[in-house]
Amino acid sequence: MSTSPLSRAELAHLIDHTLLAPEATPSQVEALIEEAVALGTYSVCISPSQLPVTVPDPLHVATVVGFPSGAVKAEVKAAETARAVKDGAEEIDMVINLAFAKEHKFADTEAEIAAVRAACPGKVLKVIIESAALTDEEIVGCCEAAERAGADFVKTSTGFHKAGGASVHAVELMSKTVAPRLGVKASGGIRDAATAQAMVAAGATRLGLSASAAILAGCEE
Repeated sequence: MSTSPLSRAELAHLIDHTLLAPEATPSQVEALIEEAVALGTYSVCISPSQLPVTVPDPLHVATVVGFPSGAVKAEVKAAETARAVKDGAEEIDMVINLAFAKEHKFADTEAEIAAVRAACPGKVLKVIIESAALTDEEIVGCCEAAERAGADFVKTSTGFHKAGGASVHAVELMSKTVAPRLGVKASGGIRDAATAQAMVAAGATRLGLSASAAILAGCEE
């Protein structure tokens, strides 16, 4: 966990600069990429329908699978993942089936994550658990399932669930459960520099942000 605030450049390198609004247009995606380059973010995260895109090095391309509800079959998520990889996605952010989590069917959670993992060999896999909708026990169970299934990150939220987005408590718990073996991505409702820095201090190693420019403007150089 971080013990002091990150510089603007350090924080930028943790950001997946995100545009997942369903009405987002290709021209808006192009503008997102240009802004990401100017800000120095790690990646852009866009809807799979917007792929493929061309980005300059070292910017990476992430997309979402089973988004935003997670309530589709594992084989559908796997097929969506395979197509996204074919279209150039380097990182996959998949949404779990929340019904499995709420019923503590963590073996089923593991199985669907494993199906997606098999569809994106060599790519970074992040598992969105919608932490605000889960109990602490369910958060831990989902994180442990993600680790068993070979994920690279666990991620707090889609940013679309009515329960809310990332919290410091959830990030701390997720980090305690899987770090440093897996990364932790905080996403959903992070709109200022202080909140972003608090997530990093709690153990986040990646941030999903749509307000990246405003957040970075509030950081020390």
